[in-house]
Amino acid sequence: MPHFGDLEAAIMGAVWATDGPVCVRDVLERLDREPEPAYTTVQTVMDILYRKGWMTRAKRGRINFYEAIASREDYVAGLMNEALAVADDRTAMLVKFVEGMEPHESAALRQLLNTAKTEESAR
Repeated sequence: MPHFGDLEAAIMGAVWATDGPVCVRDVLERLDREPEPAYTTVQTVMDILYRKGWMTRAKRGRINFYEAIASREDYVAGLMNEALAVADDRTAMLVKFVEGMEPHESAALRQLLNTAKTEESAR
């Protein structure tokens, strides 16, 4: 799974934060970076993300509109699966991961695991 560079991650974050297709100008306005990147830089990076398969692109008149293909959750889950794939001891890695969670996050994970266990038992 490819890891985003800093500007790629910021752009994807801006795209994920919208409810639909966005143009380069929309993304540029949402970026909170100092110094602010040039319009053409953002356009180039969005085209690269499109070519990498992270976004769709549709032309409306003279303007390209972009939309994320995968959600932020899909991306992060892929990174987590990649990390687990290289672990010598997956259980130890998961323990360390869970130990770093906030209490409300580990409670939510516990509930998800209990639900999955109940659903599996029902089959």
